[in-house]
Amino acid sequence: MKSVDIHFIKNNSNNINIIDIRNREKYNDNHILNAINIPKNELLVKYSQVLKKDCSYFIYCQRGINSKKICKFLSTLGYNVINIEGGYEAWIITE
Repeated sequence: MKSVDIHFIKNNSNNINIIDIRNREKYNDNHILNAINIPKNELLVKYSQVLKKDCSYFIYCQRGINSKKICKFLSTLGYNVINIEGGYEAWIITE
C-alpha cells in the first residue's frame, strides 16, 4: 500500500484526486483543498461505481487510520489508492 505525507498533498492538491472519507458533517466543517467527500461506508459499498482503475486516488480520514484500512482493501481489488498519512489532522497542523 502506498502512502504520502501531507506536504506532497499541499504541493499537488490542484492536480490530483483527493477523497475525504469522513462523514459529511466533518467534511462540511472543513476539508483538504479540492477534496471530494465519499464517506467510508458509502465508498465501501459503491467503490466500483465511483472509482476507476486507471486513475489514482489520494484518500484521507481524520487521522489516517481508517483511510489506511480502506486503501489496503481497495488496492487488493486493483485500484490505485494512496493513503494520506496523518489525515485531516496533519493538514490543519501544517496550515
